[in-house]
Amino acid sequence: CAWSIERPPGDTAGCTFCHTSAEERCNTCHQRHQFDPAVARHSEQCKACHWGKDHRDWEAYDISIHGVVYQVNKWNPTEFDFSKKLADADYVGPTCQYCHMRGGHHNVQRLSTVYTSMGMSNADRGAPLWKEKRDTWVPVCDDCHSPRFARENLQAMDEACKDAGLKYTETFKVAENLMLDGMGEPMPKDLAPDWSGQHIWS
Repeated sequence: CAWSIERPPGDTAGCTFCHTSAEERCNTCHQRHQFDPAVARHSEQCKACHWGKDHRDWEAYDISIHGVVYQVNKWNPTEFDFSKKLADADYVGPTCQYCHMRGGHHNVQRLSTVYTSMGMSNADRGAPLWKEKRDTWVPVCDDCHSPRFARENLQAMDEACKDAGLKYTETFKVAENLMLDGMGEPMPKDLAPDWSGQHIWS
């Protein structure tokens, strides 16, 4: 993304660490010095890249009920037997790999997020890609939940995305009006550094 590339090197170091063909290297997940599938089946392996201020996937998982079940039980081999292949896994709760690499396949994109760029709001307008993703996700959830539960949660997330889209549009309009009024650039006294050292509105 252009907005990312133009930021200071300290901000983009984390991006380039992962976004340099990491998907094409086995040791991204399997670890160079401990090439053990049992290690690669732990959710923490995904945390190496999928965390931080621009994509808080790990944080979202870690504080979810699924993440809590994982954290509490991950060292109990009767609840999480990581020696089993993913196709045979019967975990007490889902890991990143259990859902996104369902059955042990390595194409994580096949079961990637259904909300990329808020695309799910297009589902009710007949976009086939999003309907297909929804229909693929429901059987993943119904390993543990009912199909109705999965579909109701997808519907709730649709509504949240639609609300977020409306808020984004409203916010964009405010910013556009500020630019038209010549107030798009703040004065230095109106700026304050955020936790990463970047300047934001005070």
